[in-house]
Amino acid sequence: MRLSASELSRFGEDLGRQLRAPAVIGLSGELGTGKTTLVQAICRGLGARARATSPTYALVHHYDAGPVPVYHVDCYRLRRPDDARDLGFDDMTRERAIVLIEWPERAGSWVPPLDRHFQLAYDADPARRVVNEVAHV
Repeated sequence: MRLSASELSRFGEDLGRQLRAPAVIGLSGELGTGKTTLVQAICRGLGARARATSPTYALVHHYDAGPVPVYHVDCYRLRRPDDARDLGFDDMTRERAIVLIEWPERAGSWVPPLDRHFQLAYDADPARRVVNEVAHV
């Protein structure tokens, strides 16, 4: 899909409204392709009260979306996959939360199985982004 910024927001909000916990969503792509923007929209769709912000330095943010906990994890700053060991993925999945993971590939085997995985990329039109769902075997 080739999406403008407003279309990316609508897509994320719709996705958020459709998600049912537990769910683990991976978001991959270069810096600046809209991963955090998509997380913000998903959180709005889920009914999160707080505006989602990038957890680049904190690595994990928690949001309340009614009875469903939402975790936003950013693995960009991990130096190696074993650094993900202490992020609490086991606790998040045990809590039956919705877990939104940016850069899941950097967490290696520590990342829980993804229910859905989206790859974001730049488009030839700088006002658009390409969003593709990655099929998992």
